[in-house]
Amino acid sequence: MSDCGIRLEGVACARGGRMLFEGLDLALEPGGGVLVTGPNGAGKSSLIRIVAGLLKASAGRVSVSGERALLAEAAGLDAELPVGEALRFWAGLDGRRDAVAEALEAVGLLHLYPVPVRMLSTGQRKRVGIARVVASGAPIWLLDEPANGLDHGAIGVLGGLIAAHRAAGGIAVVATHLPIRMQGAGEIVIGGGA
Repeated sequence: MSDCGIRLEGVACARGGRMLFEGLDLALEPGGGVLVTGPNGAGKSSLIRIVAGLLKASAGRVSVSGERALLAEAAGLDAELPVGEALRFWAGLDGRRDAVAEALEAVGLLHLYPVPVRMLSTGQRKRVGIARVVASGAPIWLLDEPANGLDHGAIGVLGGLIAAHRAAGGIAVVATHLPIRMQGAGEIVIGGGA
């Protein structure tokens, strides 16, 4: 994972005719991490989407090297498929179908492998989404509100997964309004109205 990196220089984002943030600089190398905090509607998700390449910055320069895995509010899982098969679809796109069982075990949900996605609770769906990111093998994790719907124990597991990912040379960008422990991570506070 040592050849990944993120560099933002003077990045701005305007949405709906309103400037959410501007002049944002960020440089992350292998093992790096940053928490993106701020009120709802301030632009946290927009920043994640800019780094993911799904939204164009209004100004500035964005440079990302390395594969990215995105956890957004919607996990993008087929509700009718069993959890394991829904994850194997995404992992197959990354050439990592064999990583699914280990990823589900990492989030404590291996026992749900045969259960249809539609039967999962909100917290279980979020954990399966986290497993999708883990199974991807991508060196850059872009996590948008990953703790939403998780109980205290699951937030601890999430923190451990992020720490292990960074220790292995990965990068984590985490947008959150809930406390997630990321030792040695930077913080970007995005202002604005809710």
